[in-house]
Amino acid sequence: MDDLTLLSEKEIRAEEKRLYEEYKKNLLTLKKKQNTNSKPSGQVFTKGLLPIYVLHILSLGPISGNEISNIISDKTKGKWHPSTGGIYPLLKKLETANLVVGEWDDPEKKFRKTYSLTPSGFDEYERSKILLKPKIEEALEVFKIIYKDIY
Repeated sequence: MDDLTLLSEKEIRAEEKRLYEEYKKNLLTLKKKQNTNSKPSGQVFTKGLLPIYVLHILSLGPISGNEISNIISDKTKGKWHPSTGGIYPLLKKLETANLVVGEWDDPEKKFRKTYSLTPSGFDEYERSKILLKPKIEEALEVFKIIYKDIY
């Protein structure tokens, strides 16, 4: 006789639920592992380039989010103009991590907020520069190869 016929319907459902939860946990673990094993160059632009460039700009002095976006656009001759919708959440994240501090020009009207690096923000900028340099160089090489192959 089959072992499943000895189990009640409630026990079968409980086992199905347990197996499904185990499957979800294993799938999540696999996805995390794939993300950490993937080549970093693809993530340099989405996760590394904007944050480090914002930290670089802030290392030059206090500035607003709009000005950061405009500086990036000016420096890249308009080829990259990050929206403030990307800049401000990043600044908020950096502020929450105590890497930057934001100060309102008028705390009551809250019209313009200027951001500055904290000492730990400057340390993070220097650390990130060292860590990302080889990854950015690798990404540049990959783009050169692809460009040469295509054109």
